[in-house]
Amino acid sequence: MSIRITTLGNGLRVVTDEMAAVETVSVGVWVAVGTRHEAKEQNGISHLLEHMAFKGTERRSAQAIVEEIEDVGGHLNAYTGRENTAYFAKVLADDLPLAVDIIADILQNSTFDEQELKRERAVIIQEIHQAQDTPDDIIFDHFQEAAFPDQPMGRPVLGSAELVEGMERQTIMDYMRGEYSAERIVLAAAGKLDHDAFVAAAEAAFTGLAQNPEAAPEPLLYQGGEYRESRDLEQVHLVLGFAGLSHDDPDHYALAVFSTLFGGGMSSRLFQEAREKRGLVYNIYSFSTSYDDGGLFGIYAGTGRTEAAELMPLISEQLLRGCEAVSDSEVARARAQLKANTLMGLESTSARCEQAARQLQVFGRVIPTDEIIAKIDAVGSQDVLRAAGRVAASKPTFATIGPDGSNIETLAQIAARLS
Repeated sequence: MSIRITTLGNGLRVVTDEMAAVETVSVGVWVAVGTRHEAKEQNGISHLLEHMAFKGTERRSAQAIVEEIEDVGGHLNAYTGRENTAYFAKVLADDLPLAVDIIADILQNSTFDEQELKRERAVIIQEIHQAQDTPDDIIFDHFQEAAFPDQPMGRPVLGSAELVEGMERQTIMDYMRGEYSAERIVLAAAGKLDHDAFVAAAEAAFTGLAQNPEAAPEPLLYQGGEYRESRDLEQVHLVLGFAGLSHDDPDHYALAVFSTLFGGGMSSRLFQEAREKRGLVYNIYSFSTSYDDGGLFGIYAGTGRTEAAELMPLISEQLLRGCEAVSDSEVARARAQLKANTLMGLESTSARCEQAARQLQVFGRVIPTDEIIAKIDAVGSQDVLRAAGRVAASKPTFATIGPDGSNIETLAQIAARLS
């Protein structure tokens, strides 16, 4: 990687990853603002703001924004997360100045037209209803809320229909001015580009960002809990989880290795035991999600009504076994999978752009690939067992949506199995 970083006079950090062998560039801004930074009565405002940024500026209408980027064959998109919001584009190398100009425009000059806001509220409410109608999607919101009750981190990224419907133009504008300060933004690009020319374009384009001191978000407090919802469905959707590890935890990579060997692929323990040997599920996997000061480790499964009662004891049994012993071959296979995923990501300008931005935000630097590979290679069996034991020692969190009569154990019974 050819990484260069420059901090502009207004505090905006600019990072580039030059890739001479490609003809495209991925570029975007990553703002360290998300659901975690919202007041309870404003839950969903970060996501609504992300939508509204594309709905017209002082210089461009909503239609002009998409037409200008698509006129050159480019793509423009965005997403909102729990700790950050991103606005990004992919274009041919010669069109990088246009992409920078459009992204800077929507971040600094959005007008939040009342009619556009009315329409977009309706669109997002449709999105909320769609998520609620998708049990294997909404189950993770309920799991998150059970793990972090009465906290910003436990609230849904989309917010609620009622809150979104009541958000006014001035509220959104005030939120953007208050939260989208230069010091909380990273402008990143990866692909065929020149760093100095990119910095010059950034200096010319990003002149209207706010200069507000960053307020520390509410500390993350994992508590664990339970959510159960009865629905007339063919399948039971469930998530069992525990307190995970932060981005900079010494066992971060060890837990990633454990998650991979435990439920990360077709050769994993969960897939082999639950699907291949017993036919209890169609889909089952584990995941490890890290935040700035904590995380979540969990297992998702979709199963039938009659199979659900047998599946939960199996998951608990496999987790206990995973905390007691792992083979060197399993660890080696999981390390190979993680390394392959890391190295394959280097072939994508979009992945490298996002990686550079997020690492700069989280760690204050871009971590060299060789360093990441070395950390993965350094993970041994005892490291995996230690990380798994740390996670499994926390109070469990359980969420399920499905039909009556599935006879799934209570949270207390699950906790007793794991004790």
